[in-house]
Amino acid sequence: MRILIADDDPQFLKALHITLRSQGYDIVSARDGIECIRVAAQSSPDMLILDLGMPRMDGMRVIQAVRGWTTAPILVVSGRASEREKVEALDAGADDYVIKPVSIEELLARIRALGRRIDSSVGENEEPLVRIGDVTVDLGAHSIYKAHQGREIDIKLTPTEWKMLDILVRNRGKLVTRQDMLTHIWGSEHISDSGYLRLYMSQLRKKIEENPSEPTHLLTETGMGYRLVL
Repeated sequence: MRILIADDDPQFLKALHITLRSQGYDIVSARDGIECIRVAAQSSPDMLILDLGMPRMDGMRVIQAVRGWTTAPILVVSGRASEREKVEALDAGADDYVIKPVSIEELLARIRALGRRIDSSVGENEEPLVRIGDVTVDLGAHSIYKAHQGREIDIKLTPTEWKMLDILVRNRGKLVTRQDMLTHIWGSEHISDSGYLRLYMSQLRKKIEENPSEPTHLLTETGMGYRLVL
């Protein structure tokens, strides 16, 4: 697996480069945001590890930029610890967020967890189009649209809303627990932040359900999680 590490701290960059190579990963690196985007475009990494406080272009803008053309997992490793910045990074398209300083054991565990998501998506044998009422989800094109008066109208989802819908679609008919959904969307350190789920589920229902206050597809399993019923 090829990992792109973007950080302006040369010591951290060198240490992580050596450690991950010793674990068998193919490593490419960048020292600022603009270089990160260039290297990502050239090397097509399977995963990105990046800092938020990089020169020339900060990590938040990098996430927004690369999310336009890659679904590779993004792990933010940053000294910024505010809840607001965590949420903004995850909403922008990051898959996990860890605060510096971080032990190498924890970092490797998070990389392995994100790597399992990549492995589980390879060779999936499912229909790329899934219909939820008059809404169609195209897993292959990463798009969603609604039939209206003989036309197809695109529905705009935020990266977080898409992750929530994606895990429900891939497990349609099955209960997805709050813990599994929180880990899938924001990483294992957020497994108790169920308030986030209620907020984004409410937004998602407004875009998909005919009557969001009385959903028929995106159902809440009280005390457990959510279930998608087609």
